[in-house]
Amino acid sequence: MLKLCGFHVSNYHNKVRIALLEKGIAFEEDANCIPSQKDEYLAKSPMGKVPYLVVDGTLLRESQVILEYLEDAYPQTPLLPKDPLERAQVRELIVFTELHMELVVRRLYGGLFFGRPFSDETKVEVERDIAKGVRAFKAVAKFDPFVAGRALTLADCAAFVHLPLVSMTTKLAFGRDYLEDIPQVKPYLGMLGERPAFARVNEDRKAAQAARIAAAKK
Repeated sequence: MLKLCGFHVSNYHNKVRIALLEKGIAFEEDANCIPSQKDEYLAKSPMGKVPYLVVDGTLLRESQVILEYLEDAYPQTPLLPKDPLERAQVRELIVFTELHMELVVRRLYGGLFFGRPFSDETKVEVERDIAKGVRAFKAVAKFDPFVAGRALTLADCAAFVHLPLVSMTTKLAFGRDYLEDIPQVKPYLGMLGERPAFARVNEDRKAAQAARIAAAKK
């Protein structure tokens, strides 16, 4: 039995959870693992991040590494195409989504959501870099109907959890949603949200977020 460790507000945890559910893989979940730099946690996740996956006592870290393992170990319901070039294009989409969009706007999360201000220089850099990332994503996303083409892939698992954060962060920081330049995004996310696995993960995320807000007010 696999065990996924993380928490339901984490977009990277949720990316893996969606893939597990879509592939129909049985797994246990510890949704109370909070990132930490304490030695006890670092022994499980050396970067102090989530998620990590326990496989017969062996630990795997980094969400994309976990997804690649799941594809290799559980090929019955694939989330990567058979064709090598098409597989590479799915991975390319994930890199554009995460490295060039989500991780770019993540530089502003501390100031926007946790009261840790960022500099004007950081804001300028993020605005410059997110424009490039959105441009790149727009150039390769197909929305036919899924982001990489006719079939659901790992790129959809990533897009569903990351794109709403890009929209929200750019709107809060810059006064406009940078993904409005890609009109297909909203109906695409709506379509994914109707799939049972995506809907379940999204509802759990909302419930966990509400619980955190309520706890913070006490």
